[in-house]
Amino acid sequence: MFHRESGIFKTTYAADMALYPLPIAKATVAVIAAAVVLLPFVLGALMPALSANYYLSIINLIFIAIVGALGLNILVGYTGQISIGHAAFMSVGAYTAANLAVRWDLPFWITLPAGGLMAALIGAVVGIPSLRIKGLYLAIATLAGQLIIEWTINHVPAISGGAQASIEVPKPHLFGYELKTQGQLYFFLLFFVALAIVATLNLVRSRIGRAFVAIRDQDIAAEIIGINIYRYKLLAFAISSFYAGVTGVLYTYYLGIANYEQFQIVVSIDYLAMIIIGGLGSVLGSVLGAIFVTLLPIAITWIVESLGTLVFEMQQIQHVVSNVRVITFGLLIIVFLVLEPEGLNRLWRNIRNYFRVWPFSY
Repeated sequence: MFHRESGIFKTTYAADMALYPLPIAKATVAVIAAAVVLLPFVLGALMPALSANYYLSIINLIFIAIVGALGLNILVGYTGQISIGHAAFMSVGAYTAANLAVRWDLPFWITLPAGGLMAALIGAVVGIPSLRIKGLYLAIATLAGQLIIEWTINHVPAISGGAQASIEVPKPHLFGYELKTQGQLYFFLLFFVALAIVATLNLVRSRIGRAFVAIRDQDIAAEIIGINIYRYKLLAFAISSFYAGVTGVLYTYYLGIANYEQFQIVVSIDYLAMIIIGGLGSVLGSVLGAIFVTLLPIAITWIVESLGTLVFEMQQIQHVVSNVRVITFGLLIIVFLVLEPEGLNRLWRNIRNYFRVWPFSY
C-alpha cells in the first residue's frame, strides 16, 4: 500500500529530515505542481480571454498573499510574538523598490531583495520592544510601529513624493521582455511563492526554527537550555519583515503603483485573519488561510450583489459588502479560535488521518 507508513523505513538522518518522506506525498506534490503550472493554459483553452484573465488575477493576488502570510506565521505562529504591523513592513519594501526602480532604473532582481532587506532592518528595530515585553503590550508596540511607519511614508516627500502621493512603477522585465499580462505575471509570482514555501519549510525544520518553537512554547525554559531568546526574537522579526517587504514589492510590481493606502492597518488585520483561520504554526495553514481570506470578499460581493438588488439600491450595495466583509471576518476569527484554534490546517489533518487508516478506524 504505497500510501501507508507501514513498510516505509528510514535508515538515515537525511531520510528522516526529508520534506516528503512518503511516496504518496512526493506523488501528490508532483501532481499539484503540474496542475499549477498548466492552469493558465487550461483556463486559456476553456474560457474567453477576459474570463481567463479575471481568474488569473484572483490567483495572482492569492500568490502574493501567501508570501505575506508565511512571513507573519513565522513570527506569530512559530515564535509566538504578536504583531499588528505587518502591512507597515510591506509598505517599507514597496516604497524601497519603487524608489530604486523609478529613480535608479534598477531591475526587479535587485529591487526585490533590497526591499526585503530594508523591511527586515526596520522590522528588527520595531522588534526591539519584544526583548522586554510580550502579549498585549507587544501588540500595542507593533501597532505603534505601524502608525509611525505609515505616517512617515505619507509625510516625507523623499520617500513617497508627498501626502497621499503615489509612485508609478514599471512592470518587471525578464530577459528584455516586459511581464505585463496576467499569464506572464502568474509565472513570475509563482516562482516567488514556490521559493517562499520551500524556504519556510526548511527554516522551521532547522536549528533556527526549533529555537523559534522553543521560545513560543516556553521562553524561560528555552533560555535555560541555552537558546539566546533576544537574538532569536529579533531574528524572527527580521525574517518575518523580510517576507513582508518582498510581499510589498510583489504588490507594487503587480499593480504598477506604490501607494500607502494599500498597506494600512486593515491589511495587517487581514493577514492576522489569514494565519488564524488557516492555522498558526503551519505552512499549509498559511496557504489555506491566504486562499480563504482572498476569496471570501469576492464570494461576499457576489452574494450581496446577487441578492442585494432585491433589498438595497445599487449605491448601497458596496457599503453593505464592506460591512458584511468585516462582520464575517470577525465571526470567523471567533469561531476558529473557540472551536478549532488550529484552523483549516487541523481540519485537513483530520481528514487526511482518517483516510490514512481507512477502513480500519483503530
